Amino acid sequence: MIRAITQQMIEDLIVQAAASPRKRTIYRLHDHEEPVQRMVNAMIPGTYTPPHKHENPDKVELFSILVGKVAVLHFDDAGRIETVCVLAERGPVKIVDIAPRTYHALVVLEPSAVMEIIQGPYDARTHKQFAPWAPPENTPEAADYLRQIEREVLGRS
Repeated sequence: MIRAITQQMIEDLIVQAAASPRKRTIYRLHDHEEPVQRMVNAMIPGTYTPPHKHENPDKVELFSILVGKVAVLHFDDAGRIETVCVLAERGPVKIVDIAPRTYHALVVLEPSAVMEIIQGPYDARTHKQFAPWAPPENTPEAADYLRQIEREVLGRS
C-alpha cells in the first residue's frame, strides 16, 4: 500500500489544530504496535510541548518541516537552552535528528506541519520523560514558561 499526504490534507490538519484546545493535532501513518511511529504533526503558535527526553527505552526522534516554521530546542539537564534549530519551509534547515536522552521541545513560530518519526511501539508509561524543571502541560505556569522560551528563541533568531 502507498499513502500520499497532500497539501490539502496538511492545510486541513492545520485548521484542525487551530480548533483544538492543545493547538495541535496529528495524522498517524503507523499502527499502534509498529516498531517505527510516523505521523504528521500540525501545530499553531501557542501550543506547548513540555521539554522531555526519550530514554529507558532510548529512542531517536526526527522532525522534518512540511510547511511553516518551528524552532526545535535542545536543553541541558539544568533547563538552559543549548541549541535552537529553526525548521522553515523556506529556510536552510529542513530536518533535525534528536539523539536519545536529549531534552527537547518545539516552539511553533507560524502555523506549521512537521513529519515526525520516532521509534515505537508507543507506551504511554515509558514513551517520554518530562523535564523536572519545566511546568507540565495545562497548568497556569505553562503559559508563562512558553512565553519565556519564545522570547529566548526570538532573541536568537
